[in-house]
Amino acid sequence: TAITQQIQALEESMGVTLIDRSRRPIMLTPAGNVFLNEARAILERMDMAVSRVRDASTGLVGTLRIGYTKGYERSNLSNLLRSFHQEYPNIAVVLEEYGSVRACNLVQNDTLDLALVNMEQYNIDKFHNAVLANDQIVFCVSNDHPLADKEVVTIKEMSKESLIFFNADSVQNQLIKTRFEMEGYTPNIVMRSSQIHTTLQFVKTCKYSCFLYSSMIDKFISFSITGIPLSSPIHIKIGMIWKKGKYISGDMQKFLNFTRMYYREHPLTQKLSTPRS
Repeated sequence: TAITQQIQALEESMGVTLIDRSRRPIMLTPAGNVFLNEARAILERMDMAVSRVRDASTGLVGTLRIGYTKGYERSNLSNLLRSFHQEYPNIAVVLEEYGSVRACNLVQNDTLDLALVNMEQYNIDKFHNAVLANDQIVFCVSNDHPLADKEVVTIKEMSKESLIFFNADSVQNQLIKTRFEMEGYTPNIVMRSSQIHTTLQFVKTCKYSCFLYSSMIDKFISFSITGIPLSSPIHIKIGMIWKKGKYISGDMQKFLNFTRMYYREHPLTQKLSTPRS
């Protein structure tokens, strides 16, 4: 094939063997692995060069691709982006919603420039990150639910409820499932949803329960729900992540700086609710 011929020509020009053809499946030789890594680095530097040329050009509109987690309340993000656009009207933003796990993967493969995520995941150290808020997960029920007046709720009590979880790529799901398993219970998940408003419509019926971040409860007063702290709290950090080694464009640096400053002046969490002893 044309690819095979190109590889053979490359080997002849360098005087080395890049592929070990004596094995099935074929494998890269040590020299082939070195060449592959160097080629990838060259391609990354080419992408970086293109980005820098774009930044150096005048009159061009930049575009940032930003992901955010389903647990991140949309109105908070809307306020941030509205303020950012007022400050930088020539920087366009493409906004996409994912679970935190998926958002991190998309940042790693350069589909997203950065993401606002739940940072309680095992691979968070693979990324540059900045913590924006400390929060905790609360158990959400209708104001008319039998558990609504409790100061804290136990895993045993929650295991008897019909629970609505976010979709599978949510870090929040993993944290909650782990807590149930640690205490010997299995959550009764009757539904999964990626839409917070739809989920809360079900919770409002008093037949279902879900989990949200404590900072989100005040945003959904119209749904008549109560957020109850867990007897053993699950604390989380919400923050921005971006890829290590990635060239940070001028537009992206503006967004990183602006977001840090914005959340210092407009904190996501005014005061965390804590269980009483």
